[in-house]
Parts: sequence; structure tokens; C-alpha cells
Amino acid sequence: MALSLAKSTLFSNPTSYFPKNGIRSFGFLVPFSSFSTSSPFLAVDGVHGHKKRQSSVVASALELGGVKITKDEIVRDDPTNNIPDTIFAKLGMQLHRRNQHPLGILKNAIYDYFDTNYPDKFDKFDDLCPIVSVRQNFDEVLVPADHVSRSYNDTYYVDSQTVLRCHTSAHQAELLRNGHTHFLVTGDVYRRDSIDSTHYPVFHQMEGVRVFAPNDWEGSGTDATSHAAEDLKKCLEGLAQHLFGGVEMRWVDTYFPFTNPSFELEIYFQDQWMEVLGCGVTEQEILKRSGKTDNVAWAFGLGLERLAMVLFDIPDIRLFWSTDERFTSQFSSGRLGLKFKPFSKYPPCYKDMSFWISDSFTENNLCEVVRGIAGDLAEEVKLIDNFTNKKGMTSHCYRIAYRSMERSLTDEEINDLQWKVREQVENKLKVVLR
Repeated sequence: MALSLAKSTLFSNPTSYFPKNGIRSFGFLVPFSSFSTSSPFLAVDGVHGHKKRQSSVVASALELGGVKITKDEIVRDDPTNNIPDTIFAKLGMQLHRRNQHPLGILKNAIYDYFDTNYPDKFDKFDDLCPIVSVRQNFDEVLVPADHVSRSYNDTYYVDSQTVLRCHTSAHQAELLRNGHTHFLVTGDVYRRDSIDSTHYPVFHQMEGVRVFAPNDWEGSGTDATSHAAEDLKKCLEGLAQHLFGGVEMRWVDTYFPFTNPSFELEIYFQDQWMEVLGCGVTEQEILKRSGKTDNVAWAFGLGLERLAMVLFDIPDIRLFWSTDERFTSQFSSGRLGLKFKPFSKYPPCYKDMSFWISDSFTENNLCEVVRGIAGDLAEEVKLIDNFTNKKGMTSHCYRIAYRSMERSLTDEEINDLQWKVREQVENKLKVVLR
């Protein structure tokens, strides 16, 4: 690993702090299906060692836990590194730690619930380093070694053994080993993903864990697993009421690799059933590895953006990153559920692009190219047509929607972006434009 031993220790230690934010993980709201089913370990351009960087103006270094990390240590030309400048620029921004930001307001509202109902019980972590080991991110939460979520197509790798966490569960095992039995972990997480109004390569999760000792369930008349499951549901039903009011709720049985049994909580909100979070009784193997062989535990996870979009009526996930005062001035610390008033009426501009795909082509790689060029001006990348000819060649046609949330885009600007996208899609993804 190119990082120094001291810095590697920082990255692997979840008690290291920033200076002051689909895998179906304990951030359950993004399911496994959000990951591509393509072949694993594809680099940005589909071929290791041929990755090109887009020039952009980003900081050359940042502070993580008091240690200076340079951009070249996180974004580098290495066959196992697939982190672009645009993702490095988001490290350390920690939107969830801004009390007047919708994500910070929501986080604090959840804190209020736990502080009121479990006084001095839950330890809170919201500044743990997002650079973690593969072991922390996958192995310690029982993600199978051959699971697609480990793919370079889906996860951002610093090197072969170091990643940008794709869920806050990456810290669970070490916190358990360090003796924490009740804790909430909030943080920014990173995944290579599609481009649309609800997906962004950086988003925020909160995870909660509670560990029970034998004397907690003995004499209750139920076994340990049933006791934990009953306590979990009671806790989360209360949280849903705290956030959404007196809504109708239902529990749905589901599957996660690290909890058994596993559940999803849905609420009836704005005339439809909406998944709020996922949860379950922690697999005993996780507790056993953490030295808690006589205990049981529960865990839950939720995505802050998904809930905030509903609670604040925010229509596009890109808005969370806006610094436009017309957005930021609408929210106030402690005021949950203020409804966002749209200020942009600018229309989208659509550009279509057709090409013959190669065996290594993936949609995530296409979206990385588009984001690298257009940034947050890319509103959506959507497959609108595909066919296979008699020679067995497959063609895809994608429609790219460009739109600024803050200003009107010119034809010249959009055309320039589209030509750059076409050039880099052909060069990086090894496709043949039509």
C-alpha cells in the first residue's frame, strides 16, 4: 500500500476523526440491485492501467484526523485506483455536520429522539474517517468474497486493500471490539452509481447498534433473538413517529447478509407506502468475532438524503450540494420538515448518444465519464434504446439530460460538454460511436 504506515493506521481506525458529515448494508436504503451485475474489477475505462484524469480545480490536500493527506495519495494513476478528482473534492465536506443544512437538521432530529428515549445511552460518531480497509468495508460485515459490490465498477478503491466506505457499517465491528454497546454512526459514503434525481456518488447514512447482555432478556419470557427483535421494532416505530408524525406503519420481512431475522419498515406517507429503513438482529458471527459470544444485538440503517428529500420536499439529490443562497437560506437549525420552495425553472437540454458496446462496457463507467466532464450539470443518463444485430453486436442509445439548478445553460456550453463526453466515451470505454 502506497500510504504510509501512520496514515494507514489512521484510515483503518474508526476512532480517528476528521477536523470538522443498494450493497445492502446497514445503510439499507440502497439495495444490492443498485449495483451493476457486470463483471467485477473493472477500472474507470474498463481496462486497468489506462485511466486518464480530468483536469479540475480541487484542493491538493486535506486534513484527516490531524494528518495531512495529499490528493496524489487518494487520486493517482494506479491500476487499482479509480477515484476521480470530483470525488476527492467531496472528502471532508461532511454536510451532515452542518446544523442549518437539511441533512444536519435531520441527523439532529434523530439524535433528539435517542437522547429523549435513551438518555446517556447511545454514543454518537459523526466524523469517522471515510477511508477504510476492504476488511472493514466488506469482510467484517460478512459480504461474500465474490459479491458484485466489491467490484471496481461499484466501489471507489484507493488501492487494492483500501476503499472509500460504501456504508457506515464499515465501522461497526471495530466499535464493538472497542467496547461500545450502544452507538449511532453517521457519515458520508461513496458508490459509483447511475445519474438521476435520486442517485449521487456521495451520500450520507446513519447506522444504529444496540447490544444486549443475558440479564436483559432472562426472565422476559422470550428468547434472546425475539427480545432483541421486539425491542428493535419498538425503537424504530417511535423514531418514525418522531420524524413523520402519526403515520400508519408496517413491517416487511427481508434479507441482509449480516442480520437474521431482517426487516424493512414502511410508512404510509403522502398516499403511498415508503420504505424508511432496514434493520435486523445482528448475525452472531459478527458478535463472536468482536468478542461478544454471550450477547445479542440489533442494528438499523437509513439514508439521510432519501428521508430528507421526503421531509423537506427536495426534488433533486444534487441540491444538497448547492451553495446557492436561494437554497441554503431556506433552512434553519432545529426546524425539521420546512418545505423547499423551488427557485429554478430552467429547462433541461437533452443530447442522445449511440454506440456499439464492448464486453467490458458498464453503465456505471459511462456515468463516471459523464460526471467527470459535466459534474452536477448532468441531471440524468438514461438508456432509451438497445438492440443486437445479426452479427451479434449490441448497440445502446443513451439520453443525457443537462440542467443547472441555478442558471440557464447556453447551447454552446452544452454542445461543448457533449462533444467532450463523446470523445472520452469512445476513448475510455472502448466503444464505437454510431
